[in-house]
Amino acid sequence: MIRGDRIFGAVMIVIALGYILSAHGIQTSFMSDPVGPRLFPYMIAAVMIVSATVMILRPDPEAEWPAGPMLAQLGLALVVLIAYAYAITPLGFIIPTAIASGILSWQIGGHPTRAAITGLGLGIGLWIMFRLVLGLSLRGLPHGWGF
Repeated sequence: MIRGDRIFGAVMIVIALGYILSAHGIQTSFMSDPVGPRLFPYMIAAVMIVSATVMILRPDPEAEWPAGPMLAQLGLALVVLIAYAYAITPLGFIIPTAIASGILSWQIGGHPTRAAITGLGLGIGLWIMFRLVLGLSLRGLPHGWGF
């Protein structure tokens, strides 16, 4: 597994460098978000490079691959995240974020009621942080529902 971690880390560094290169070509206007269309991909690529470097320098000696029910849970998480990516444009930020984070919170062992409250809190709280604190132009609800 040591070799696999190092190969994966090297591939991720190459992908991150490609991400930086493609983000470099993004045209910015004089009116853009504070984070900007170019700075956010740079930040993501930097985190990818640091994480991949750690994988290369300190690989795991042996990994246990999940089996059975855990694979089903991972598949559910993947489906939820893909559905979230598709739902965020038509439904705004708050509703898909609340649903996805609620399902994922329940999946990691939370009580259904607490997971729903956590999802709702994350949906609204993250929208407030992104919209009001960071100043991003993020639509909270579906078009025509208000803010």
